[in-house]
Amino acid sequence: MKKCMALLLTLALSAGVLAGCGSKEDNTTTAAPQTEAADQGTTAAADEVGTTAADEAATTGAAGDETAGPSGESKGTIKVAASATPHAEILEEAKTLLAAEGWELDVQIFDDYVQPNMVVESGDFDANYFQHIPYLDDFNDKQGTHLVNAGGIHYEPFGLYPGTKNALDELAEGDTIAVPNDTTNEARALLLLQDNGIITLKEGADLMATVKDIEENPKNIKIQELEAAQVPRVKDEVAFVVMNGNYALQAGYVASKDAIAYEQADSKAATTYVNVIAVKEGNEASEGIKALVDVLKSEEIASFIEEKYQGAVVPMK
Repeated sequence: MKKCMALLLTLALSAGVLAGCGSKEDNTTTAAPQTEAADQGTTAAADEVGTTAADEAATTGAAGDETAGPSGESKGTIKVAASATPHAEILEEAKTLLAAEGWELDVQIFDDYVQPNMVVESGDFDANYFQHIPYLDDFNDKQGTHLVNAGGIHYEPFGLYPGTKNALDELAEGDTIAVPNDTTNEARALLLLQDNGIITLKEGADLMATVKDIEENPKNIKIQELEAAQVPRVKDEVAFVVMNGNYALQAGYVASKDAIAYEQADSKAATTYVNVIAVKEGNEASEGIKALVDVLKSEEIASFIEEKYQGAVVPMK
């Protein structure tokens, strides 16, 4: 009986082992195709996402290229030294127009009339914008520089402005009038005083006149000669000041509204003292300088000048 029971138990255990092995083999066989299918699905999905991203990138790239266009190509930087008002303000307005043509405009402000020429002569700057031709010629002659006019942009009517007095009929014996001391601008100031009956200059003094050329001075007016930037700073100390347009603007004056007298548009002085883009000789025909001058002489810039300065600055057309 015991032998029979042992035999039956052995047979049962053998059947269980066989059943367990068979189940394991079946599960493995079934799982493998499912895993492969999942891998294929994942790969296909990844391929589809990758293709879509690539397509979108290609589309974006094409649109970007189309938007940039030929005019979006960078042509370089034009570095310009300028007086703050109105020159740098006009140049700032020109930046967008030049950018559309591929040029970056770098404007740096100077407070004097010497360094802007020296940095162009040295080649540190491409151009400057602050002076008229008589000053440019005089500077070249005295400093031995080689600067030339690349294009006339505007002129600024020279004006006689109130100081401690508000009208010419208030001018008294021995009063003081401040004027710029550089050769060309002093002559311009003296000519304006002559035009208004304050002094009389020697015949032929014209655009090179100095205080030594004063022939008649009925009220013994004292002419205080100052560096141009200093003239507006003494307006509360002298009877009148005679100023360049840019310094008058900085002092809050507008020639057409505040000046007691100022140069007319058709006067010899106004047409002679056109403010120019100055460059070192040989660079006037360079691509960047030509682009700069063309933009500054455009209708867009002319309109900006007329609207902003109301006659204190007049564009050359």
